[in-house]
Amino acid sequence: MLNIQKRLSNAFYLILGMPATAMGFALCVQISALSWILSTKYDLKIEEIGIVWASGPLAGLIMQLLVGLLSDNTWFWGGRRRPFILIGGTIAALMLLCLPNLDNIQKLFGADSLVPVALAVAMTLDLAINLGFNPTRSIITDVTPDGKARTKGYTYMQTISGTMGVLAYFIGAWFNNYTLIYVGVFIVLAFSIIPVFFIEEPKTLQADTTDAEINALDVTAHTQKAEINELIKIYLANAFSWIGVQTMFVFMFAYAVQILFHTNDSSTLTDAQNDETGKIINYSFLILNAVGAIFPAFVLEPLTKKFGRINVQSTAILIMSVGYACIVFFGKNVVSLYMCMAICGIGWAAIVSLPFAIMSEKVNKQRMGLFMGIFNMSIVIPQLLVSLLIAQFISDAENKNIIFEISAASLFISFLFWRWVKEPKQKSDSAQIPHASH
Repeated sequence: MLNIQKRLSNAFYLILGMPATAMGFALCVQISALSWILSTKYDLKIEEIGIVWASGPLAGLIMQLLVGLLSDNTWFWGGRRRPFILIGGTIAALMLLCLPNLDNIQKLFGADSLVPVALAVAMTLDLAINLGFNPTRSIITDVTPDGKARTKGYTYMQTISGTMGVLAYFIGAWFNNYTLIYVGVFIVLAFSIIPVFFIEEPKTLQADTTDAEINALDVTAHTQKAEINELIKIYLANAFSWIGVQTMFVFMFAYAVQILFHTNDSSTLTDAQNDETGKIINYSFLILNAVGAIFPAFVLEPLTKKFGRINVQSTAILIMSVGYACIVFFGKNVVSLYMCMAICGIGWAAIVSLPFAIMSEKVNKQRMGLFMGIFNMSIVIPQLLVSLLIAQFISDAENKNIIFEISAASLFISFLFWRWVKEPKQKSDSAQIPHASH
């Protein structure tokens, strides 16, 4: 074990956050380029794009649970989570290469329609991301003690991931989405493969609680039910957050086309106008992720020490709901849209960092992969609802403000659920740092 891991130094936290950053970068490329390229290059309609996006969550529902269960009970290639990170990162990079070449793949296989080809590539990309995402998050729990150290692990993860997300959207905005895709291939491969060889995983996972504490927790069925109820509230709160976020991610292109060119038909736009739409999307998500990168480690983590995770999480979600509402009322031009996205970034910073630390305190660490897979259902089920149900409402709506009306309402409901969750007791960091068995 490296000395930086034994000491839980900042350098180790940086390395620990890089695998999740690889999967996050692949997701950023997907968010930035998939809807845009399907709409502008291949002329798919909104409902067809929704179907393509639905394929990923369907795959993720199965993959996250399966990988979580397997990685809890598997050891090969020198790790429990390492093999899945390596495989997931490699396949994700290959699928990114396929995005600009869907028409060539269609010709190669003689497909009559591009939609099945796009579905296959999108599903495989999502499978790969989901294959790696669960282990990249679970490994943080595996090698850090409960309490402030684990919160630091997840906030550092989001700071690194968010910073690279800013870079992704900058590349897409300053250059173009095609450049972003090819840069993404390199970053996803490098951040998936290199860091895992500097992280030594414990071969035997130790629960955060002692046998006496476990017995105390299991004294009555009432206590067990209370813990289950808390998990359900966390899942519901997180689910409504992701309904709002995913609605924005998938259909932002439709809003950008309307406010820029006053049309709902992207097929009528010139190549230059399509590029301009892509730049607006990228700059919007760049601002969102810039705030999302800065806030977790430098703002949210210090605030959680003073006010508690639940209070900070719920307040950030409420701010994001307000940000979405501001877009509805004031987002009539690009500048006001960017300002509102900065407000929304506060909630985004919380969504992608704090819930994992909150959830990890409620479950048995020895089964973290499985519980992380179950937790992921509160992300992928909302994605399915957005792609299969909400997409139709947005397609039929003349005014695309409905995108952010749905998002604002969903985030406010999420805020109410987070206020319903009990604040966990803060634990000291004196717990023993997990070591690998030799």
